[in-house]
Amino acid sequence: MVFLKQRTSFYFVMILIALGALGVISRLINNPGAFIQSIVVIVIVGAVFYFIYRKMTQSSPQKQEQRAFVKAAKRSKKRFQKSESGSNRSLKKSNLGSLTKLKSESKKKSSSHLTVIEGKKGKKKNRASL
Repeated sequence: MVFLKQRTSFYFVMILIALGALGVISRLINNPGAFIQSIVVIVIVGAVFYFIYRKMTQSSPQKQEQRAFVKAAKRSKKRFQKSESGSNRSLKKSNLGSLTKLKSESKKKSSSHLTVIEGKKGKKKNRASL
């Protein structure tokens, strides 16, 4: 039964497409000037609606800054929660371990996204050539 409905809808859509194509071809043959004019009007109206839609939905710089602030706040909150849970663990271990273990655990690891770029640091610039 479902298969029959799908087949019927397929034929219905194909008939609509064929009638639309026949109407476009007959209008193009009978009055090509009016056909081109109607296409141009449709394109212009579509462009106007598109630009109005873009203008309404486009976010202002203030909204973008607000989104960036909220995103940064969420990241900061996550980092704070991680460091807070880490400090709780280190306090528990400090009760069991020695003072040197506590110092080594409490040291922050360097950021992995920062790298040192090696270069010619000993060479002085020739400023006379400027």
